[in-house]
Amino acid sequence: MTRIVFIVLVVALIASSISDATANCHLFGQDDGMPSVPKAGEPSRPASVGSKPSENRPDKQGISSFSEIDVFTMKSEGYPRFRIPAVIATTKGTLLAFCEGRTGGDSGDIDLVCKRSTDGGKTWGDLQVVWNDGKNTCGNPAPVVDRDTGKVWLFMTWNLGSDDEKAIMEGTSKDVRHVYVTSSVDDGKTWAVPEKLNDVRQEKWRWYATGPGNGIQLIAGKHQGSLVIPCNHSDHSGLGHPYRSHVVYSDDHGTTWKIGGIEEDRTNESAVVELVGERILHTMRSYHGKNCRAMAVSQDGGESWGKVYLDEALDTPVCQASVLRYSWPADKESDGKSRLLFCSPAGKARDHLTVWISHDEGQSWPLRKEIYQGGSGYSSLVLLPNRNVGVFFEKDGSKSLTFATVSLGWLEGQGVESEPKDR
Repeated sequence: MTRIVFIVLVVALIASSISDATANCHLFGQDDGMPSVPKAGEPSRPASVGSKPSENRPDKQGISSFSEIDVFTMKSEGYPRFRIPAVIATTKGTLLAFCEGRTGGDSGDIDLVCKRSTDGGKTWGDLQVVWNDGKNTCGNPAPVVDRDTGKVWLFMTWNLGSDDEKAIMEGTSKDVRHVYVTSSVDDGKTWAVPEKLNDVRQEKWRWYATGPGNGIQLIAGKHQGSLVIPCNHSDHSGLGHPYRSHVVYSDDHGTTWKIGGIEEDRTNESAVVELVGERILHTMRSYHGKNCRAMAVSQDGGESWGKVYLDEALDTPVCQASVLRYSWPADKESDGKSRLLFCSPAGKARDHLTVWISHDEGQSWPLRKEIYQGGSGYSSLVLLPNRNVGVFFEKDGSKSLTFATVSLGWLEGQGVESEPKDR
């Protein structure tokens, strides 16, 4: 009798082990279409793509990992093409996705358009035209949310549709590029008439671009509450390369706006993020010919900048990029770990859209995760109310502007370790 009981128990244990192994194969295998766990040094691939949202897929820890939806699609809604994405989350949790609705290329008839999402980016409302000035160019969205008032500010640029960047920079255009700002007090449902800002440009500046991408509001120190907008311009005073980055800021909740620190030459489209110690990191499109990102740090709220350095860990093409503060060292819900996220195409071409992660305030970027392997360009990052991350980016030559939702577990748990590089 004892021997029979023992045999039954052994058979039961073997059956249980087979069942567990089968379940694990179903969760992490490829037979059911789920992505396999990537090998070390091998970039992982995102989930399915398309105009409808793909299913959220759990990672090892059971956290929703990756989904995406096309927000703007080429040759739809009255526009042949859409470019230049920017996205923010309002104080009510509404997502506002901005871009340029284009009839052609970088010049001509361009409108500033927007869509809203009230469910964290799963679905999006109808296209809304924020600014249409006939045949002229209205673009370069750079939004920022004032968390104290709930007001959304949107910086934009304007130029005559008959003028292009080359003519403006050469001084042969009919006019230069100008900066405008609009705002919304109803969560992006309606927008004020755009106001021209004459005090945020200098006499010898011709080309000008706000963002593109989001601004920030500082949360610490004596500059707490200040709104900071990344910008760039061309300086034709004859000193060095004409392209330079700068910022515009307001310390009175948007009543007035001022020019902040101006960067060294060979810097261009940029993004900003607040660092520990009342500092700001300025990450800039670089024309130094080194295939990496130009960086500088401000100690005074963006009024001035330290020396520009090239961060070779961020091996990026000459392209716009975005940066986001995910968590602070004191955040209990994030294990007390600092996290900065940086998003850009990786390598020398505009493809392999990647998110890099820093745990030491941008001193190093030990993790990187590929978002999309194919053609990809400009991008904008946003922290969602559920603490997932939204990545709004140009996909496949801007055939679509796509919103991907990724979890921190997906970014960090399966991220590929970056090879350390000296600056």
